[in-house]
Amino acid sequence: MQQQDHFQATQAYRSAAVAVPPLRAVIMMIDGAIKFLQKSVAAAEDKQFEESHNHMIRATAILRGLSHNLNFDKGGDVAEGLHTTYHTLIMACLRSFGRPNSAECYRRIIASLADLRDAWISVALNPTKPTT
Repeated sequence: MQQQDHFQATQAYRSAAVAVPPLRAVIMMIDGAIKFLQKSVAAAEDKQFEESHNHMIRATAILRGLSHNLNFDKGGDVAEGLHTTYHTLIMACLRSFGRPNSAECYRRIIASLADLRDAWISVALNPTKPTT
C-alpha cells in the first residue's frame, strides 16, 4: 500500500509539474496536503476514523512525493532542508493520528505547511535574477 501511495504521489507531482511551472506544482501539492489534513480533522471530529486516517495518509503521500522529487544536485542545502522538513511533517502526521489532541497537532502541521506554501508563493512572485 505504501509503495502505491508513493507512486501515486510521485505521479501527481510529475503530472502537475508538466501542466504548470514546477514551482506552481509545488504550491499546488502543498495546498493538497493542507486540504487532506483539514479533511482528516473534520472526519475525526465526526468520528469517521477510517476516513480520517485515509485523508491523513493521502496528505503524507503528497509530502513523500514532494520529498522524493527534490533535486539534491541543484538544490544543495535547500533541498536537504526541505527533505528534513517534509520528513518531519510526515512523522508528525503519523504520530498524531488517533491521539486525543490530534486536531490540535494537525492544525499546527497545517500552519507549518501554509507557511512553507507562502514562502514558495513569495519566491514565485519575486524570482531572483542571476548575477553576471
